[in-house]
Amino acid sequence: MSETESGLPPAVELLWGLRDKGRRGGPKPALSLDRIVAAAVALADEGGLAALSMSRLAERLGFTPMSLYRYVSSKDELLLLALDAAIATPGHRPDGPWPDQVRAWCRELTLFYRRHQWTLDVPISGLPAGPNQLAWFDRGLAAIGETTLDEAEKASAVLLLATFVRTQAQLVRDIVAAMAPGAAGQPWAAVVTKLADPERYPAVAKVIAAGVFDDDATPPGQGEEDFPDDEYSFGLERIIDGLAALDRTRRARPVD
Repeated sequence: MSETESGLPPAVELLWGLRDKGRRGGPKPALSLDRIVAAAVALADEGGLAALSMSRLAERLGFTPMSLYRYVSSKDELLLLALDAAIATPGHRPDGPWPDQVRAWCRELTLFYRRHQWTLDVPISGLPAGPNQLAWFDRGLAAIGETTLDEAEKASAVLLLATFVRTQAQLVRDIVAAMAPGAAGQPWAAVVTKLADPERYPAVAKVIAAGVFDDDATPPGQGEEDFPDDEYSFGLERIIDGLAALDRTRRARPVD
């Protein structure tokens, strides 16, 4: 990604509205960058990332593919714009203790991934650089702002939380797809129950015997209120526990 006279990559300039589109007067164009990006998000929401191509997008908008390249230089640049537009800005920061703020931030991020599942397939090309992505990062940092973590630890904590949420969202999406009507295969628990010989896999057999996977035949819901669950809650709470333990340790240190 080359840099411009501003010292910023071209895609970042476009994200922040810093690129000069070269228009001077004349009638307002029928096509605009905002319209292109909104149509790209809608197309990806409908058919996934594979459905988003410059040709399909041009057809959706009623223009030629070459018309789009007057606004974006490549599909990769378009994806950066669409991702930042889709994530929007986080909602109002809730009041209350920092763990509750972290839970709210993670829940809102999870709901974003559920509404725009194609974003899980967009390669991570670096730290957040778009205005909306940066707003999420800022809100995550603010959520743990009352802790005694230093600034580097706060940044690491937010990246840890964001990675956890993204991974969980991918897991739920893939499980739902695998368990959809007509999908090949049997539920994992049913297969493993038949194969996990207690003498060879005693720990696995013990988990199965405890009924941990008895509800495995019912896929997690995709609605905003059908939140997954045990694995999500357990993992998030352990991360919060770890941050809280570190915070308590820092507060317990004697003041020099």
